[in-house]
Amino acid sequence: MEPNYLAILVAALSSFVVGFIWYNPKVFGNTWMREIGMTEESAKKGNMAKIFGLTFVFAVMLAFFMPTMVIHQVGAAQLAGGDVTDPAFLTYMQTHGEKFRTFQHGALHGCMAALFIALPIIATNALFEQKSFKYVAITAGYWVVVMTIMGAILCGWK
Repeated sequence: MEPNYLAILVAALSSFVVGFIWYNPKVFGNTWMREIGMTEESAKKGNMAKIFGLTFVFAVMLAFFMPTMVIHQVGAAQLAGGDVTDPAFLTYMQTHGEKFRTFQHGALHGCMAALFIALPIIATNALFEQKSFKYVAITAGYWVVVMTIMGAILCGWK
């Protein structure tokens, strides 16, 4: 199965759209900045090209890997060693086809991936960094929303 590069790009860009809303001062931006001890002045000192450039690279990396978590057919192709002409894979596809290739199914798996992968990583780091529950809720909440949307885009886009 060939990766859908346009879907990966759109999924990666969706993280920026969510971020611009989520971290807006009128939403969670001011609270998040307080929780990490950042001021407007210190925020302006950041290298925005580096920050947004690397953020995009990381979003593409995440979006590139997510189909393995949200699309069952990718898993079936992986079990066939990537050989989409493998008789077992072809039988699977004849039996199940595009079943579960929906935006809703991808959203569910994206949300579950965030809850069971991103949340524990963020929360563990926050415990050792002695960050607040608000920080964990804001940061993990962002990733739950982003990975839910990414999963929906990647699974539903055909």
